[in-house]
Amino acid sequence: MQPRPLTLAHVLERAERLYAHKQVVTVGERVTYAEVAEQTRRLATALDTLGVPAGARVATFATNTRRHLELYLAVPITKRVLHSINIRLSAEHLEYIVNHAEDDVVFVDRALLPRIWPSAGRMPEVRHWVVLPDDSGEPIPDDPRVLHYDDLVAAAEPFAGSFEDSFTLADENLASGLCYTSGTTGPPKGVLYSHRSTILHCLGTLAAGFIGLCESDVVMPIVPMFHANAWGLPYGAMMTGASLVLPGPSSDPTHLLTLMETERVTVAGAVPTVWTSLVPQLAFHDLGATRFLLGGGSVIAPALSETYRAAIGVPITHSWGMTEISPVGTIGGTRTQHHGTTAAEQTAVRAAQGQPLPLVTLRIADVETGQELPRDGTAIGELQVAGPWVAGGYYQVDAVDSFTDDGWLRTGDLATIAPDGYIRLVDRMKDLIKSGGEWISSVELESAITSHPDVVEVAVIARPDPKWGERPVAYVVLRDGSATTGDDLLAHITPAVAKWWLPDEVVFRSALPKTGTGKLSKSSLRDLTQVPQAEQLQT
Repeated sequence: MQPRPLTLAHVLERAERLYAHKQVVTVGERVTYAEVAEQTRRLATALDTLGVPAGARVATFATNTRRHLELYLAVPITKRVLHSINIRLSAEHLEYIVNHAEDDVVFVDRALLPRIWPSAGRMPEVRHWVVLPDDSGEPIPDDPRVLHYDDLVAAAEPFAGSFEDSFTLADENLASGLCYTSGTTGPPKGVLYSHRSTILHCLGTLAAGFIGLCESDVVMPIVPMFHANAWGLPYGAMMTGASLVLPGPSSDPTHLLTLMETERVTVAGAVPTVWTSLVPQLAFHDLGATRFLLGGGSVIAPALSETYRAAIGVPITHSWGMTEISPVGTIGGTRTQHHGTTAAEQTAVRAAQGQPLPLVTLRIADVETGQELPRDGTAIGELQVAGPWVAGGYYQVDAVDSFTDDGWLRTGDLATIAPDGYIRLVDRMKDLIKSGGEWISSVELESAITSHPDVVEVAVIARPDPKWGERPVAYVVLRDGSATTGDDLLAHITPAVAKWWLPDEVVFRSALPKTGTGKLSKSSLRDLTQVPQAEQLQT
């Protein structure tokens, strides 16, 4: 067999040759893959002009746009490393990440300059700041290090050769991307993706019976492009020739649903909080083209998934993964063995996190002994994962406790694995509530509470208790105008959970804090020391 390397150069050149006519719709413009490829070839030359060394980290501080897609391509195919940065990080974490990665160049949306430029003086390794244009009108610093993206690219001659031919067999293991974890339990840790791992993950998104991206799809990554390569959706779409819809910086429900309707989007991916925000307007948009809605980042409440199935005929399908898994590890949904089962049984299956993608292997282990536990759907253990797109370590950080002696990634999730390989998350190990020596699953409590029709969002956390050690507290956001009380919610979930699981307190809030990737931030809730009396209900 020919020793051809697996590299992202193939993604660009395949799209350029086979799918030049397919479209990328982004904020205010519609371009073809041929035009994206032309710009990418110019950007590749521009990086040479800037003197960016091979292997250097090129950072992006940007939203989901066509120019960000060009960076997704040009940086790795020229043997540099794409470092996509979470735009919602605190200044402290932002400065730590840029300095730890030793970024050489930062490409930043003009609208996002106020978030990062005040830290520029504390990022001494950055030689160039390249501004990606938008209509924000934010002032651009008068500084010799600041360049304009469109001017830079327009002045460059396009690279005329084959990027694929520039790689050798060994080069498929070169780093292609760098993403940092959220840093909820310490400083953020960098996960370095290789060309080989990214291509294999890309092929995983094409696997039939899972996401199954194909040429006829129109793919809309609502998940930010700074979040673990937007779950691989941009690369997967280009590999298979699907059209792309990039929604830009706005998460406004009308904007997102209008794009899905007018562009006839077939596949979209977002975190649960985004899917929840769209529910009130679902009835006003025709999403008849949609075949697959992907949810990830945290557990999808069955009630939310079933709301979409009732409204548009398509449930939200669970995925599970981590930054360390590139990020997709499993995909949910029903399979042939579930045909003929009852509606309730199928709903329960859709509530699970699903089966691993091809090439991903899972197991659960006893938290105390590390011994592998049976795949019987009952035993609960720490979920561990291995595979060719699973990290084996962190970038310039010693984190041996994150891996087993035989090299498997310890995820920190507690789960069961059924005989047919379906995993069901029980909780994050750090989110379990230990009350009177017994465990309470915050995930199951949240799922029960969310099944109430007036509940928009909920997060259950542990509060120290002098008698029981810990007791659950539920933070809840209700729909506008709802008169539901804490007692109502407790009555609603009483048939579904053990009596001693019932939260000691229900706290109503107008909104819940989010992480940089849009997930509910339980760590922020734990830090709350006071709740406004008007928003609090003791039960």
